[in-house]
Amino acid sequence: MFRRKSLLFNLTHRCCRCFLKRNLLNGQKNAILNQIHKNHMRHFSLAASATSIFSVLLVTQRVAIVGQPVLLSRRSHSQHSGSESDEPDKAEGQQEEIMSKPSISDSMKKAKAEALWGMFVADSLAMPVHWYYNPDDIKAQYGNWLTGYVAPSSKHPSSILRLSAVDGSGRGSTSSSQAVIGNIILHDKLKFWNGSSTSNHYHQGMKAGDSTLNAVMALHVLQTMNRVDHDLVKPEKDVRGAVLEDYIGFMTTPNSHNDTYAESFHRAFFKDWMSEGKPKQANEVLEFAENRSKKQMAGKPDHQLAVVGSLVAIIPWIVRNAHRSEKDCAQSVVDFVRLTHPVPSLIPFVDTYARLLHAVINGKDLKSEVMKVLSHSMLGGPGNRDRILGILDKAESIPRGTEQRLELYQELTSRLGSACYIEGAMKSLLLFALEFSEDFQNGVLTNANCGGENCHRGAALGALLGAAAANNRQGGVPAKLKDGLHALKADIQKAVSEMNEGF
Repeated sequence: MFRRKSLLFNLTHRCCRCFLKRNLLNGQKNAILNQIHKNHMRHFSLAASATSIFSVLLVTQRVAIVGQPVLLSRRSHSQHSGSESDEPDKAEGQQEEIMSKPSISDSMKKAKAEALWGMFVADSLAMPVHWYYNPDDIKAQYGNWLTGYVAPSSKHPSSILRLSAVDGSGRGSTSSSQAVIGNIILHDKLKFWNGSSTSNHYHQGMKAGDSTLNAVMALHVLQTMNRVDHDLVKPEKDVRGAVLEDYIGFMTTPNSHNDTYAESFHRAFFKDWMSEGKPKQANEVLEFAENRSKKQMAGKPDHQLAVVGSLVAIIPWIVRNAHRSEKDCAQSVVDFVRLTHPVPSLIPFVDTYARLLHAVINGKDLKSEVMKVLSHSMLGGPGNRDRILGILDKAESIPRGTEQRLELYQELTSRLGSACYIEGAMKSLLLFALEFSEDFQNGVLTNANCGGENCHRGAALGALLGAAAANNRQGGVPAKLKDGLHALKADIQKAVSEMNEGF
């Protein structure tokens, strides 16, 4: 094995800064309404601030191609999410816009489908070595670096599962009368959380090609969207309520999935859900989640929720809203994630990722878009971007596909951030997106073999690389990787197919 070289690389972690708010051009809304009223096809533009992380994006849409809003009188009770992309809270009684059924191009349908396939593939490839913070343990335990799907070992070299709280987020008690694990969710998995073994794997008994819990949740989100609003016409608030109702039913039903671990956000959500009387109907669940979010967004934040795992379940929301403007898509995503991950510091990262994936699904070049995002202040600014690019330029002397090149990526990931916390994970995610913008398979395998929080980082990466692959010479996610998925493969195929039917 090549000797790992130390990299003289110091990344400055900076505080999250809010994104500059984007505003519609004056008079645009009235112009849109006039278009509908006259049924006359005209073009309109959205303008973004020149100081924003994205260049000015000119979006040309036609009424006949992407359906314009039709006004439906509804009461709006949505709470402000805290995102800089947010619009002011709607006044009580204000009419809410819903969309007429859009017509979506074949290229967009393909990019949406491949983004979803990419998410599932990358998550499943990384699953057996999830949270291996010393990458050498991957090779030691599995005999070599991963080259495809494998089943996880029953033992984990650096497991801290027994330190995780069973009654809420973070670390804490492994036995409690108020335990969420075993009583409310993960009904038969408590023994792995509080048993005698200190090295239990986080994904006990799963098969090669199986998906982790967050990816299974993302599939349920997609299935619910297909069921309650296939035509993309209902208000987002109604869809959020249906998604949360399904989430509770899925998570609280024994044997609904085969994973062993649930992130802090699941445990915190169901701890609060129990204390509020276990609401189950969509309107009741939505009211509970909105009140909880409003309180926690204004209070002391739970930093265990500001993690890259938050990006997995929002990918279906980005895909759902890919035909809409970048701003509207990002807003929809933020409005949902604040209900599951109500922590203000997370919102700018979610907003940024939503805009990035939206751009790639809409045919933008992934590498160019990543370069813009890497320049943003919350990720270290242009100086940090240039340091990363400098190291990668020097790395070109090391042949791609070699173990020495992999070790360089492992070192960079360790320094940028291999853990779950969003800032470092986002930097590593963007590194891989930049390096493998035209190489899906090597990108997701490299992510897996760099260890750390590689499942959820990988899912977000896989969606980007999958969407990019649909638009470049790759043609999409390799068929052999789709075929290698195990328990969810048929359900994924059905959900993706149903999503694109009739458009």
